[in-house]
Amino acid sequence: MNAHLTAALTAAVRGWHVFPLRPGTKRPALHGEAACPRTGPCECGHRKWEQRATTDPERIRATWSRAPYNVGIATGPSGLVVVDLDLPKNTSKDKGSSDAPSGAASFGALCERAGHAVPDTYRTRTASGGTHLYFTAPPGIRLGNSAGTVAPLVDTRAHGGYVVGAGSTTPAGAYEALCGSVAAPLPGWLLSVLTPAQGPAQRPSVAVAVQSRSYADMALANESRNVASAVTGQREATLFRAARALGRFVAWGDLPRSVVEDALQEAGEAAGLSASECHSTLRSALNWSVAHNQRRRGAA
Repeated sequence: MNAHLTAALTAAVRGWHVFPLRPGTKRPALHGEAACPRTGPCECGHRKWEQRATTDPERIRATWSRAPYNVGIATGPSGLVVVDLDLPKNTSKDKGSSDAPSGAASFGALCERAGHAVPDTYRTRTASGGTHLYFTAPPGIRLGNSAGTVAPLVDTRAHGGYVVGAGSTTPAGAYEALCGSVAAPLPGWLLSVLTPAQGPAQRPSVAVAVQSRSYADMALANESRNVASAVTGQREATLFRAARALGRFVAWGDLPRSVVEDALQEAGEAAGLSASECHSTLRSALNWSVAHNQRRRGAA
């Protein structure tokens, strides 16, 4: 049995849906819509790589017996969210360094700020020297792909995306499994970062606006109280979550940013955080929340 077939079958045993990539590349080996013969799997209409990805061992053996295809893993059908931790463009595993932080360094800092260690989960080393972290997607939530939403050089692949699986090879190097045999559940704090904003909003009526400001004031009081009473080990994570939650009210115009910053700064210091710790956490969390909550949720 060839190594690429073994890699495809190994992924399928884990429940991950695979499809062939052109030998030595990261590009799908399946035909595009323009060249679709409308026969076989496409008899009832063109089926893209995500639809044709499979865990069926017989289909996998039949496909990989034709050529040493690399292994594509369709993350959506596989129920996966894969975090891609990349290297700065002028950096690789064999070349010079860069002053810019790597995706792994940025992700590690985010985990620390959220009050957690970097999750222990199945991971692979990419051909460029980066890392793929595999997580199981939460049930009932459809996440798409992201590029730089979590942090610079930190991308994610879910529905509509795929990753190159371990055992694949390219001229730049091989994709290798590093550790962990099981994909861990997607951390809650990361889910909150990746959850997309709702659809476009209409201008709220005066009554709705007044109600929103009242709710925003109540949320500010509750979050400030939660931060001030946070225990050691949870203080920075609680402040981070509070700023993320309140940032949407800043984006919607229900609360001035200065009011939110002052209230949470005071609460964080009351909990025992230093002024600089509070300021750094608030700035990054509010910046993200404001940028990703430009549209009010729940508007008709």
